[in-house]
Amino acid sequence: MSSQPDRRGSPVSIDVRDLSKHYEVHRKAPGVLGSVRGLVSRTNDTVRAVDGVSFQIAEGEIVGFLGPNGAGKTTTLKLLSGLLHPSAGHARVLGFDPWKRDHAFLRQLSLVMGQKNQLWWDIPAMETFLLNREIYEIPEPVFRETLTELVDLLDLGRILHVQVRRLSLGERMKCELAAALLHRPRVLFLDEPTIGLDVVMQKAIRQFVDQYRRRFGATIVLTSHYMDDVKELCERIIIIDRGRVIYDGALAEVSTVYAAYRVITVRFERAVGNDELDGFGTVASFDGFTATLHIPRADVSTQAARLLASLPVADVTIEEPPIDDVIRHVFSASERDRDAKARETSPVGA
Repeated sequence: MSSQPDRRGSPVSIDVRDLSKHYEVHRKAPGVLGSVRGLVSRTNDTVRAVDGVSFQIAEGEIVGFLGPNGAGKTTTLKLLSGLLHPSAGHARVLGFDPWKRDHAFLRQLSLVMGQKNQLWWDIPAMETFLLNREIYEIPEPVFRETLTELVDLLDLGRILHVQVRRLSLGERMKCELAAALLHRPRVLFLDEPTIGLDVVMQKAIRQFVDQYRRRFGATIVLTSHYMDDVKELCERIIIIDRGRVIYDGALAEVSTVYAAYRVITVRFERAVGNDELDGFGTVASFDGFTATLHIPRADVSTQAARLLASLPVADVTIEEPPIDDVIRHVFSASERDRDAKARETSPVGA
């Protein structure tokens, strides 16, 4: 099924409009008395796991879907894969309504969750691959061709016939990816695919994901708390917080939205005193010969000119803050705000 082009001119693979998922959660006062009261009169709170989310993702695009813990990332992916029904709103994935769970839709989709396993623990991964071939009704020649490609890309040859329980975490994750991709899905949801892996294996998984997207033109939505995953794979990110999209745009531009400062690094011709840096900005680091300053965006040109005029500057660079620091700041601010609101609404003595 075809979709209308998005704003970049490519066909739309995922189209989400005002999507919401709300839960009613019982709130119980602490202690035995609170339990007894709960039998007579229950107080329910509405949890807005996803609250009016809207975005579009083009065919073949890979998008980082970011947010602090509890922001609604996994719930959104479950809605888009049809595992959950929405409370309100609409979504189309490859032209289908996900929650109708049409067979033609499921054959073009895959959801990989780093903390969930689809492999059978006591049998080799190859047995799961064969089972998936039957489930997805993959023709034998296509299955063999795809399996050969995946085994080559992921270096699985020596572990295909080893019990899953005997594999390392990294080996199991590679087999999980292979099992999820045997039917060549056009849309792939990756929820923390590198969680718990060492840096070498994380790099291998990232390289594989990029190769798969390029080879098959797949649309990929990636959630990860490892910013290296996002920086290496995604040009665009969507940040979600408390069930709402707070940023949708280029990864390279997120600093201009959430960082009120730029970073000036100055190398001096001779040692200078710490007091000579007063009034130029916040000193992030200083060793006498090199200083790193955080300066408000509006003041960067003025302060750079003052530095050059008043101090023995040998070299100066002006940069955006590291993306990792910016995203960490966004998440930390969100969690502090959420904790403050929780304290305001908690019963006395809770």
